[in-house]
Amino acid sequence: MKRSEINNAIEYVMDKCKDFKLPLPPFAYYTPEDWKKVTKDEEELVENMLGWDVTDFGTGKFMEVGLTVFVFRNGNFNNKEKYPKPYCEKLLYVRDGQILPFHFHWSKTEDIINRGGGDLEITLYQSDENEGFTDKDVTVKVDGKSVTVKAGEKIVLKPGQSVTLEPYQYHQWQGVPGTGDVMLFEVSTTNDDHVDNRFYVKQDRIPTVEEDAETKYLMFADYENYITYNK
Repeated sequence: MKRSEINNAIEYVMDKCKDFKLPLPPFAYYTPEDWKKVTKDEEELVENMLGWDVTDFGTGKFMEVGLTVFVFRNGNFNNKEKYPKPYCEKLLYVRDGQILPFHFHWSKTEDIINRGGGDLEITLYQSDENEGFTDKDVTVKVDGKSVTVKAGEKIVLKPGQSVTLEPYQYHQWQGVPGTGDVMLFEVSTTNDDHVDNRFYVKQDRIPTVEEDAETKYLMFADYENYITYNK
C-alpha cells in the first residue's frame, strides 16, 4: 500500500469516530516524533501491537478489499507470563461495500459487533482437516442465539447485532453496498495478526508500504523503525 493511502485511511476513521461520538485514547494521535519519545513505561503498546493497522491484503484495491483497525487493548500471544490479559478489543472500520477476504483463526475466538452505520454481510464455511472448505453446515451464535446456515450461506448483522466466530470457521464479510460504512468492534481472545490468520487464498495481512508520502501516523508494523527505548 502507498503511505498516502494509509495516512488517508487513518485520518478518515479518526474523523468518523468523531461522527460516531467514539473517543479514541491519546496514543491514537501519536505522531512519529511522539513514538520516538515513547519510554519503557508504554512498552505494552509496542509489544502487544496496540494502535493503528491498515491493510488492503495485498490487492492494491483498498476501497474494494481492505480494513482499517485500531487495537485498544490486547494480551500477548507469545508472552502470557508478562502480559496475562486473555482478551483483545479492536475497532474494525469497514467502508461501504468493502470486503474482508475468507480466513479463519487457528486460536482466536472472536465476537464481531456491529456498533453502528451500515449492515455487515458475513459468508461462512467450516474448515476441514486440510484447511479447505467443507459442505458442512456452520453453527454460530448471533446475540447468544445458535444460528445454523448451510456452507457458503450468509448472515447479516444489523447495527447492534453481534456474532461469535470460533477457530476454523472461515468467514468473509462485506459492508452491504449502499447501507453506509460499518463501525465494527471485535472482542476476542488474545491474538497476534502475524501468526493467527489462515486465508483461504494466500493474502498479505501486513502490507508492504510504498513510501510515497510523509508518515503522519504509525501502524503497529512501523513501531520497530521508531522506538528507541530498547536500543
